[in-house]
Formats: sequence, structure tokens, C-alpha cells
Amino acid sequence: VQLQAYGGGLVQAEGCLRLSCAASGIVFRDKIMAWYRQRPTKQRELVATITIPGFPNYVDSVKGRFTISRDNAKNTVYLQMNSLKPEDTANYYCNSMPTLTRTGYEYWGQGTLVTVSS
Repeated sequence: VQLQAYGGGLVQAEGCLRLSCAASGIVFRDKIMAWYRQRPTKQRELVATITIPGFPNYVDSVKGRFTISRDNAKNTVYLQMNSLKPEDTANYYCNSMPTLTRTGYEYWGQGTLVTVSS
């Protein structure tokens, strides 16, 4: 099992970024996939989910600004982030719902850092 998120970086407020996360070792098409984030000094939180048929859902704080999508042929889930705000600064991770395990422990992969400057 492996999740590799990438695409983060430093961006100014109101800018945009597109995150990608490639999964391996799982039957990707059979998984509900999700993006999570962990802001400085905060607990990891769910940001967006996408069902197996491709229906998205978002937390209120990102609705209208973020778009989650998936490409089952590439085992990849995406997060298009527009109109970014400084409070979106966080490490972003993808995972399935429920979260994946590896060797009996919850597995998260490396994540990708998004920094939004004001």
C-alpha cells in the first residue's frame, strides 16, 4: 500500500493549486477516496470525499473553492484548490474512507505542504 501526494507549494492568497495523489497496492476503483489536511497546531481534518461513482462532498469551509476528482485508470485522486486563503495552509494528505492500513497500522503517506501567504 502506498499513497504519494504532490503538487503543493507556496501561493499567494486568491491563488490556486492542483494536488494529485497516486495510489498503489489497493483496488483504487473500489475505494471511496478523500483529501484530508492538518493545519499547524490542529488535528487532521477531512476536506473532501469522492465516492466510487464519482460524487463529491466537501466540508463547508472549502465548498465552492475546492474540487475533488478521480481517474480510476491512473489510480489517482485530485484536488483543485481555487481562491486559496491563508487558513488553507496545511499538509494535505489523501486516503480512502475508511483509512488504509499497512502492517496493521493506519497508513497516511507523506502528504504535500500547501502554504498560502496573505
